[in-house]
Amino acid sequence: AAMVQKYQSPVRVYKHPFELIMAAYERRFPTCPLIPMFVASDTVNEYRSEDEAIHVIERRCKLDIDAPRLLKKIAGVDYVYFVQKNSLNRRERTLHIEAYNETFSNRVIINEHCSYTVHPDNEDWTCFEQSASLDIKSFFGFESTVEKIAMKQYTSNIKKGKEIIEYYLKQLEEEGITFVPRWTPPVACKSESSTSHPRRPVSPAINIPESATKEGLNNKEILNTSSSPSEPTAGTPDDKLDADYIKRYLGDLTPMQESCLIRLRQWLQETHKGKIPKDEHILRFLRARDFNIDKAREILCQSLTWRKQHQVDYILDTWNPPQVLQDYYAGGWHHHDKDGRPLYVLRLGQMDTKGLVRALGEEALLRYVLSINEEGLRRCEENTKVFGRPISSWTCLVDLEGLNMRHLWRPGVKALLRIIEVVEANYPETLGRLLILRAPRVFPVLWTLVSPFIDDNTRKKFLIYAGNDYQGPGGLLDYIDKEIIPDFLGGECMCEVPEGGLVPKSLYRTAEELENEDIRLWTETIYQSASVFKGAPHEVLIQIVDASSVITWDFDVCKGDIVFNIFHSKRAPQPPKKDSLGAHSITSPGGNNVQLIDKVWQLGRDYSMVESPLICKEGESVQGSHVTRWPGFYILQWKFHSMPACATTNLPRVDDVLASLQVSSHKCKVMYYTEVIGSEDFRGSMTSLESSHSGFSQLSAATTSSSQSHSSSMISR
Repeated sequence: AAMVQKYQSPVRVYKHPFELIMAAYERRFPTCPLIPMFVASDTVNEYRSEDEAIHVIERRCKLDIDAPRLLKKIAGVDYVYFVQKNSLNRRERTLHIEAYNETFSNRVIINEHCSYTVHPDNEDWTCFEQSASLDIKSFFGFESTVEKIAMKQYTSNIKKGKEIIEYYLKQLEEEGITFVPRWTPPVACKSESSTSHPRRPVSPAINIPESATKEGLNNKEILNTSSSPSEPTAGTPDDKLDADYIKRYLGDLTPMQESCLIRLRQWLQETHKGKIPKDEHILRFLRARDFNIDKAREILCQSLTWRKQHQVDYILDTWNPPQVLQDYYAGGWHHHDKDGRPLYVLRLGQMDTKGLVRALGEEALLRYVLSINEEGLRRCEENTKVFGRPISSWTCLVDLEGLNMRHLWRPGVKALLRIIEVVEANYPETLGRLLILRAPRVFPVLWTLVSPFIDDNTRKKFLIYAGNDYQGPGGLLDYIDKEIIPDFLGGECMCEVPEGGLVPKSLYRTAEELENEDIRLWTETIYQSASVFKGAPHEVLIQIVDASSVITWDFDVCKGDIVFNIFHSKRAPQPPKKDSLGAHSITSPGGNNVQLIDKVWQLGRDYSMVESPLICKEGESVQGSHVTRWPGFYILQWKFHSMPACATTNLPRVDDVLASLQVSSHKCKVMYYTEVIGSEDFRGSMTSLESSHSGFSQLSAATTSSSQSHSSSMISR
């Protein structure tokens, strides 16, 4: 089976001018003592333009790959040859490097592209970027071994790349070379000069004396005036991640982990316009799936849809917890632990879980826990700024003093398990450490009930202390500063967390009231769900009276691929026949399925298409609008998208075939919202639509606003 591995680097910024970096780079050839496997290189081809601005050089490089002897023997080679083509443009100040393997090129395909360019915000700095792909077709049955060797060598080389440039920069400096002049066009004879370069004026290079650059023009200061000092400097082009930002805000990642983050982020930017989560949140999902990009993408998309459906982005701003929770929920934030992680204290033993469930219902309790998690995300971000290092999780201290059989009340445990499940799915890798204190004798029973629901990675972070063990060696003081240990644990810090206590029975509500409340909270969303089957699209009818209205839509494709259409008809379609199944399924949150277009209707005679069909892939998020030309009936349709066997001559790609096999059943799911706006309100309301209706993520920094007045479907591509 063919495996394709891809790599994409962050942007690395060198705080030196392009010409100096080039002088350092040239010193790697013909051999480089810092790369022992780079044994030799010969120039195969070379081209220089007359004015010296363009220099292209092609080299054949000989590498001694560090591979097991046996493998070299089987392969029958000692060295591997690569062809590297460097194209330097001194006028534009760019170097592009393309490399590919010559040895085994029919079995293994390696392509690499690197570029050195001028930093967009500072012309005395240089940016470096690198991407590569490895495709192993076959290798004598050793495909996975070769893949491992290649990846290992590749990542070690990536790490070395920066050191090498820095090593040669230092060498140049020792030789007294700290400035290399920029390229300038050759001065032609007087007679020609007026005609020879009419095309583009070239700004001459200004020779800045060295002392000036060192004292007066401190680059960092120039950049920092534009943004507040605590924020990372606006350093990278096109919203790309740079290596320094990753280290400061996200932590030490291996090159492959950086690559996964960058690729997943790129995919989100293409498919979820304007509402992509913050980098640290994307990273949590990658960590939760050991950086398997496909698995991480799947859980992240489900979570984004869930956030949108339940308006989770607005919980902190818009939801006020009922008074009962404020009085009897014995938990709260309390300073931070020794690692700078926000600390959450929960006095579970003092808390009447049964009373809370009886007074509030499961949903309100869940919602409260979600607001705590949202606050946790906010505090992590805050602490990352304050402590000057990445902090992406919090510590939870659970005091079980007072735990009793009441806590084992089944509906209470069921509510707890459901809450754990929702939190695990949507806030992965947020729990840095869980300290369980004063565990009583019933605790092992509760633990056996709960532990199977907790992810292995998370379980490793649990520390459990019985009785007063937490006061001894290896106890609380190892994790939390003495000054902030709460009073109820024998510390001197006043802790604001409510004491809990029994919820008065007068606050209990009947099972029926609670059920209605739960249903209200569960369905409290402006989005509707629909199922789409092969041969059974889902259709929504919109009647337009005023000819120039605007129909707007916002939908997420939760499962499968679909085609979205919008039709117009002068006459009303027959109301859909309600079969017993249909009537039932409308109320369930699972989603409904309605067909309105009569089987006998003909396109072009009974109804017409007013927008070209839009193919939407699983995980995509689409917002759009259509300005209606005529009154009458408009039908929005979501239809199952079946793979074309072969488009023109393209045979189906292997991964497309595999993807179509993986679709468990011929069923797609869509979550949608539509609204009709009078055209005069449209311009203003489009922006409000973006910000209020679409659970446009608070997790995302910037929201793009679409205010095209004419029909547009911004599919997020």
